[in-house]
Amino acid sequence: MLPQSKSTPSMMLPKPLNRALIFTFVLGYASCALIPEPEVKIDVLQKPFLCHRKTKLGDRLLIHYAGFFENGTMFHSSHKNNNGEPVWFILGIKESLIGWDRGLREMCAGEKRKLIIPPALAYGKEGRGKIPPESTLIFEIELLEIKNGPRSHESFQEMDLNDDWKLSRLEVKEYLRREFDKYGVAQNDTQQDSMVKDIFTNEDEDEDGFISAREFTYKHDEL
Repeated sequence: MLPQSKSTPSMMLPKPLNRALIFTFVLGYASCALIPEPEVKIDVLQKPFLCHRKTKLGDRLLIHYAGFFENGTMFHSSHKNNNGEPVWFILGIKESLIGWDRGLREMCAGEKRKLIIPPALAYGKEGRGKIPPESTLIFEIELLEIKNGPRSHESFQEMDLNDDWKLSRLEVKEYLRREFDKYGVAQNDTQQDSMVKDIFTNEDEDEDGFISAREFTYKHDEL
């Protein structure tokens, strides 16, 4: 038997009290272990014949969805409440419900899923708007399109025109120019130069005049 220090708390306690404390600790630990981690129940309603890629954290997803209470009452639908337009969101950054972040992973464009989300992964004890506290929510979600998110390695490589694994001011300005063109915004050199300056102030952590792959991937500001 290993020697015990005289200052060991268990040696200082009367045996009945010592046993009681141990029993209480074990009982409490077992009770915690019996509480299951909340999970999203996922039912695949439709799957495409071909799947070129699956969703991953950081992707931008274009979806149509309808939300229901457990009694079947619909509380929101992108078809009915969003002028019939689908919505974009970024997976995995808590932009929407945690239940969505967990339930829409490894999903293909063209796939439809039914998610049953417990309160802890939805709006919890507080509720929100027309959602009462402690509501289990059911969503039917159709994934229409997957795009690389603004902080993905793919986006970095797209911006890194000379493949040197760092972004120069010229490369960032060229990215902004393409984004302006994409969304039909008039080109403005002064505005773009100001944006580039702000971006480097926030992103160029080591102030070496470049935004490295690490700085780009793990920071979350303008880009």
